[in-house]
Amino acid sequence: MKKLTSVILVSMVLGAGGAVWADSDSAGRSVGGKRLDVAPVTLDKYKQECGSCHFAYQPGLLPARSWEKMMATLDDHFGENAELDAQVAKDLTAYLVEHAADKSDYKRSAGINKSIAAGEAPLRITETAYFKRKHNELPKRAVEDNPKVKSFSKCETCHVNADKGSYNEHEVRIPGFGRWED
Repeated sequence: MKKLTSVILVSMVLGAGGAVWADSDSAGRSVGGKRLDVAPVTLDKYKQECGSCHFAYQPGLLPARSWEKMMATLDDHFGENAELDAQVAKDLTAYLVEHAADKSDYKRSAGINKSIAAGEAPLRITETAYFKRKHNELPKRAVEDNPKVKSFSKCETCHVNADKGSYNEHEVRIPGFGRWED
């Protein structure tokens, strides 16, 4: 009986360890048992400044060179003047560059970065080969022709946990279409 109890105890300890390992991704990051795809935004000033006009895209969605280029051209930010106080712009640029896709150890960020040629600096996540590959099966009627979505750039509209850095395909809910299965 004592031997059986020891075997059960060792099995429980090893099993629990396996459960912990299975619960986290390769970077060891998980929340509630779900792996985060990109690091969530942690800088409140970035959320405030950029998130007041559009979704505060995580820095891990583009490489540092893209963020540097974008922050250097805020006077014409996709047709709008989004200029910031010089110190605020400097601080936000530093944050974006430090947490960019090419400096991240999150799995999705690494995939995005690998899909961009070394000399390229896309300003739109939707321009990356990674994004195009992941969204290639979505019909235009579900996104661009959908008055509740209108654009692929509105990540948070369909990716219900995008603000947490999760772009898991099982969490996609397209307004007017429901859950998306490819």
